[in-house]
Amino acid sequence: PGQEAPQTGGQIGIITAGTADVPRAEEAAVVCREMGCAVQMVCDVGVAGLHRLIAPLRQLLSTPVDAIIVAAGMDGALPSVVAGLVDVPVIGLPTSVGYGMGGKGKAALLSMLQTCAPGLAVVNIDNGVGAGAMAAIIANTVAKARR
Repeated sequence: PGQEAPQTGGQIGIITAGTADVPRAEEAAVVCREMGCAVQMVCDVGVAGLHRLIAPLRQLLSTPVDAIIVAAGMDGALPSVVAGLVDVPVIGLPTSVGYGMGGKGKAALLSMLQTCAPGLAVVNIDNGVGAGAMAAIIANTVAKARR
Protein backbone atom coordinates (compact mmCIF):
# COMPACT_ATOMS: atom_id res chain seq x y z
CA PRO A 1 0.00 0.00 0.00
CA GLY A 2 1.17 3.47 -0.86
CA GLN A 3 3.90 2.27 -3.20
CA GLU A 4 3.94 2.85 -6.93
CA ALA A 5 4.84 -0.01 -9.24
CA PRO A 6 8.23 0.41 -10.92
CA GLN A 7 7.83 1.52 -14.52
CA THR A 8 8.81 -1.17 -17.02
CA GLY A 9 8.61 0.89 -20.19
CA GLY A 10 5.59 -1.06 -21.41
CA GLN A 11 3.06 1.10 -23.29
CA ILE A 12 -0.62 0.12 -23.49
CA GLY A 13 -3.53 1.72 -25.29
CA ILE A 14 -7.09 1.16 -24.13
CA ILE A 15 -10.10 1.97 -26.31
CA THR A 16 -13.78 1.76 -25.41
CA ALA A 17 -16.63 1.51 -27.87
CA GLY A 18 -19.04 3.31 -25.55
CA THR A 19 -19.12 5.02 -22.20
CA ALA A 20 -20.82 1.98 -20.65
CA ASP A 21 -17.62 0.01 -21.34
CA VAL A 22 -15.45 2.39 -19.29
CA PRO A 23 -15.70 0.56 -15.91
CA ARG A 24 -14.18 -2.64 -17.36
CA ALA A 25 -11.56 -0.59 -19.23
CA GLU A 26 -10.64 1.21 -16.00
CA GLU A 27 -10.29 -2.15 -14.29
CA ALA A 28 -7.86 -3.23 -17.01
CA ALA A 29 -5.96 0.06 -16.71
CA VAL A 30 -5.45 -0.42 -12.96
CA VAL A 31 -3.93 -3.86 -13.57
CA CYS A 32 -1.68 -2.53 -16.36
CA ARG A 33 -0.39 0.28 -14.14
CA GLU A 34 0.14 -2.09 -11.21
CA MET A 35 2.25 -4.23 -13.53
CA GLY A 36 4.41 -1.20 -14.39
CA CYS A 37 2.96 -0.07 -17.72
CA ALA A 38 1.97 3.37 -18.92
CA VAL A 39 -1.63 3.57 -20.15
CA GLN A 40 -3.36 5.86 -22.65
CA MET A 41 -7.15 5.63 -22.85
CA VAL A 42 -9.60 6.70 -25.56
CA CYS A 43 -13.34 6.38 -24.84
CA ASP A 44 -16.60 6.30 -26.78
CA VAL A 45 -15.34 5.68 -30.32
CA GLY A 46 -17.47 2.68 -31.31
CA VAL A 47 -18.64 1.52 -34.73
CA ALA A 48 -21.97 3.36 -34.42
CA GLY A 49 -19.92 6.48 -35.22
CA LEU A 50 -16.79 5.02 -36.79
CA HIS A 51 -15.57 8.46 -37.89
CA ARG A 52 -14.86 9.13 -34.17
CA LEU A 53 -12.16 6.42 -34.12
CA ILE A 54 -9.68 7.64 -36.73
CA ALA A 55 -8.15 10.74 -35.07
CA PRO A 56 -7.95 9.23 -31.55
CA LEU A 57 -6.41 6.02 -32.93
CA ARG A 58 -3.78 8.01 -34.83
CA GLN A 59 -3.01 9.95 -31.65
CA LEU A 60 -2.76 6.73 -29.64
CA LEU A 61 -0.37 5.20 -32.16
CA SER A 62 1.79 8.35 -32.37
CA THR A 63 3.23 7.31 -29.02
CA PRO A 64 4.05 3.72 -29.88
CA VAL A 65 1.99 1.21 -27.91
CA ASP A 66 2.93 -2.42 -27.39
CA ALA A 67 -0.62 -3.74 -27.06
CA ILE A 68 -4.16 -2.38 -27.23
CA ILE A 69 -7.18 -3.43 -25.18
CA VAL A 70 -10.52 -2.74 -26.85
CA ALA A 71 -13.62 -2.93 -24.64
CA ALA A 72 -16.97 -3.28 -26.39
CA GLY A 73 -20.45 -4.54 -25.59
CA MET A 74 -23.53 -4.73 -27.85
CA ASP A 75 -22.21 -6.09 -31.19
CA GLY A 76 -18.56 -6.22 -30.07
CA ALA A 77 -17.36 -5.14 -33.51
CA LEU A 78 -14.77 -2.52 -32.54
CA PRO A 79 -11.94 -4.91 -31.54
CA SER A 80 -12.01 -6.51 -35.00
CA VAL A 81 -11.94 -3.09 -36.67
CA VAL A 82 -8.99 -1.95 -34.56
CA ALA A 83 -7.11 -5.24 -35.08
CA GLY A 84 -7.47 -4.74 -38.83
CA LEU A 85 -5.93 -1.27 -38.62
CA VAL A 86 -2.93 -1.75 -36.32
CA ASP A 87 0.20 -3.88 -36.22
CA VAL A 88 0.28 -4.63 -32.48
CA PRO A 89 -1.59 -7.29 -30.51
CA VAL A 90 -5.19 -6.38 -29.66
CA ILE A 91 -7.02 -7.84 -26.68
CA GLY A 92 -10.79 -7.86 -27.08
CA LEU A 93 -12.67 -7.22 -23.84
CA PRO A 94 -16.37 -8.00 -24.30
CA THR A 95 -18.59 -6.21 -21.80
CA SER A 96 -22.02 -7.16 -20.51
CA VAL A 97 -23.78 -3.96 -21.57
CA GLY A 98 -25.69 -5.51 -24.49
CA TYR A 99 -29.36 -6.44 -24.43
CA GLY A 100 -31.77 -8.55 -26.48
CA MET A 101 -30.99 -11.97 -27.98
CA GLY A 102 -27.21 -11.67 -27.55
CA GLY A 103 -27.39 -9.62 -24.38
CA LYS A 104 -25.17 -9.58 -21.32
CA GLY A 105 -22.05 -9.69 -23.49
CA LYS A 106 -22.80 -12.93 -25.32
CA ALA A 107 -23.03 -11.36 -28.80
CA ALA A 108 -19.92 -9.25 -28.14
CA LEU A 109 -17.93 -12.30 -27.05
CA LEU A 110 -19.03 -14.43 -30.00
CA SER A 111 -18.35 -11.61 -32.47
CA MET A 112 -14.81 -11.18 -31.17
CA LEU A 113 -14.15 -14.92 -31.16
CA GLN A 114 -15.43 -15.21 -34.74
CA THR A 115 -13.21 -12.43 -36.14
CA CYS A 116 -11.00 -12.90 -39.15
CA ALA A 117 -8.82 -9.90 -38.21
CA PRO A 118 -5.30 -11.12 -37.37
CA GLY A 119 -3.79 -10.32 -34.00
CA LEU A 120 -6.99 -10.27 -31.91
CA ALA A 121 -7.08 -12.32 -28.71
CA VAL A 122 -10.20 -12.34 -26.54
CA VAL A 123 -10.84 -12.60 -22.80
CA ASN A 124 -14.14 -13.54 -21.20
CA ILE A 125 -17.05 -11.16 -20.63
CA ASP A 126 -16.19 -8.31 -18.22
CA ASN A 127 -12.71 -9.75 -17.53
CA GLY A 128 -10.88 -6.43 -17.25
CA VAL A 129 -8.32 -7.99 -14.92
CA GLY A 130 -7.44 -10.69 -17.45
CA ALA A 131 -7.26 -8.19 -20.31
CA GLY A 132 -5.02 -5.90 -18.29
CA ALA A 133 -2.72 -8.72 -17.22
CA MET A 134 -2.39 -10.06 -20.77
CA ALA A 135 -1.67 -6.62 -22.21
CA ALA A 136 0.90 -5.90 -19.48
CA ILE A 137 2.68 -9.21 -20.03
CA ILE A 138 2.93 -8.44 -23.76
CA ALA A 139 4.02 -4.83 -23.18
CA ASN A 140 6.58 -5.75 -20.53
CA THR A 141 8.08 -8.42 -22.79
CA VAL A 142 8.36 -5.92 -25.65
CA ALA A 143 9.83 -3.26 -23.34
CA LYS A 144 12.43 -5.75 -22.09
CA ALA A 145 13.43 -6.52 -25.69
CA ARG A 146 13.77 -2.79 -26.43
CA ARG A 147 16.36 -2.33 -23.69
